[in-house]
Amino acid sequence: MNDTAADYSWPTCMACGHELWVSEAGRQACRPCEDKTVKRLAELPSLFRQLNTTASLMRGARKVGAATSGSRVPPIPPRLEVLSLVAAGGVATRLRDIEDSWRAALGWTVAPWRGSPAEAVPEHTRFLINNLPWAADAYDSIDQDIDDIRRLHVECDAALTGERRPGRVNVGLCPVADESGKACGNQLTASAGSPRIQCGTCGTEWSDMAAWRDLRRAQEAANETGAAA
Repeated sequence: MNDTAADYSWPTCMACGHELWVSEAGRQACRPCEDKTVKRLAELPSLFRQLNTTASLMRGARKVGAATSGSRVPPIPPRLEVLSLVAAGGVATRLRDIEDSWRAALGWTVAPWRGSPAEAVPEHTRFLINNLPWAADAYDSIDQDIDDIRRLHVECDAALTGERRPGRVNVGLCPVADESGKACGNQLTASAGSPRIQCGTCGTEWSDMAAWRDLRRAQEAANETGAAA
C-alpha cells in the first residue's frame, strides 16, 4: 500500500463529524445537518413573533420590588433574555450577519435593507433556507453557521418557555459497531433532565439504568479491544 492510500481519511461533515455518504462526496455538511438547519430556520420567524409580543408586554415594566402606588396588578418582571433577542444585536442581527457572510462569499450585494427586526427575520430566514444547499455544499464556514443557528433556536425556545435546559455532560463514545465491526465512536452526552441517552450519529438509544449499565459494559469492552489492537 502506498503512502497516499495509507494517509487517506474518509471525508466527514464539518458540522457533526459524521462520515459523509458516497452521494455526499465533496459536500461541507451532511444532508441530515442541512435538514435540521432548514427546520430550525423555518421555525425562527414564528418564535420571534411570539418573543416580540412577549417583549412588548414587558416594555416599561417595573422592577420587581418597586413601589406599586396601590395597584393590585403585580408588575411584569422584565426578562432580559427575551428583550435581548428582539432588540438590536438579537435574532435579526445574528441572522443578518450569517446572510452577509454568505453574500460576500457569493459576490453578491451585502446588507440589503430588510426593515425592522420583525420585518427582517422572515427575509433573513428565507434567504438562508434558499441558499443553504449551496452553503452545505461549498461554504467553508458552514459548520460555524449551522451551530450559530442551532444555538439561536435553542435560546429563542428557552426564552419563550421560560425554561432553562439542564446542562449536558460527556459520557463516553458510542460503542455500537457496524457490519464491518467498526465502532460508531460518536461522543455521547447525558442530561440531568432526562434518563435517555441517544447517539446523534447511529441513533441508538439507552433509556434506563439497566440500559446505561449495558452501555458502560459495551464501552469498556470497546476500550479493551482498542487497547489490544
